[in-house]
Amino acid sequence: MLRALLVVGAGCSFAFPVVAAEVVPAPDTILLSNSLAAVTRRDYDAEVSRLPADVREGFANNPRRVTELLTRMLMQKSLAAQARAAKLDADPQNAARIAFETDRLLAAMEIDAVERAARAEFDANLERYETRARELYLVNKSAYMHPAEVNAAHILFDTTKKYASEDARRKAEEVRAKLVAGADFATLARELSDDRVSGEKGGELGWFIEKQMDPAFGAAAFALAKPGDLSPPVRSAFGWHIIKLEGKRPATPQPYAEARELILAELRQRFVNEKRDAAFAAIRADPKTAANGEAIDALVPKVDPEVLRRAQEAARHPASSTAK
Repeated sequence: MLRALLVVGAGCSFAFPVVAAEVVPAPDTILLSNSLAAVTRRDYDAEVSRLPADVREGFANNPRRVTELLTRMLMQKSLAAQARAAKLDADPQNAARIAFETDRLLAAMEIDAVERAARAEFDANLERYETRARELYLVNKSAYMHPAEVNAAHILFDTTKKYASEDARRKAEEVRAKLVAGADFATLARELSDDRVSGEKGGELGWFIEKQMDPAFGAAAFALAKPGDLSPPVRSAFGWHIIKLEGKRPATPQPYAEARELILAELRQRFVNEKRDAAFAAIRADPKTAANGEAIDALVPKVDPEVLRRAQEAARHPASSTAK
């Protein structure tokens, strides 16, 4: 109830039989074609390389995703072929757009090359940065902590499907009064909680850190002081809760072996950012940079201040302006 996963499916226009891949196709191998265009393995690899790293890894494990990507690529290539046949790329304005998009792509490639070179340089000098990582850990151990955890149980009155908010709050207050009077929490959770998953376990949620939960729920759970404490009714995005604290663990320092990868990743990213910023700064500092001030000024429309004043006055007083 407190965590949800949404999986959305999509159809595809054609399907390939699923077979075990034995031989990787050569770069020029045609994967999909029609009367207008063809998609090669090289095209496919280039398109996959544009995907975010977390999506790119394992992308080909899903035949449907591969099929959908190839379908989109063939559609794009076919439309491009039709545009070339119609000589749309010969139009001066279109040619300028194509040149600009080419520059945009090349600029992104150059930035990527700078960043790849920076990462390689960092990794080649890892021993030096390892020393720096240890120093950062020793002087700031508090930054590398296992967060505090609580073990809690709850009873939920769901306002997303079942109750109006005021009715759910009233139910929560009634149940809390029974608990204070000595009723068994686990029994009431099994009978009444709209979170059926935890309800079957007497409301038990197990150990969690605050940011894993709805903000209001997490704050209320961590505000409880000792095992057995009950919260007042708590409003979350799911409804009204009564929370019972089962246990609490304070934040504890991470040993260097656990913090090492995070610290090195932060140092590596800082190094990459510095190299990229240096590349930008070198271009900005180019002594041959020249600006055509007159031509740039001409890009901005000139407005007569008096005409502008009259237009603003007319906008403020449309009736009087019409009467005149």
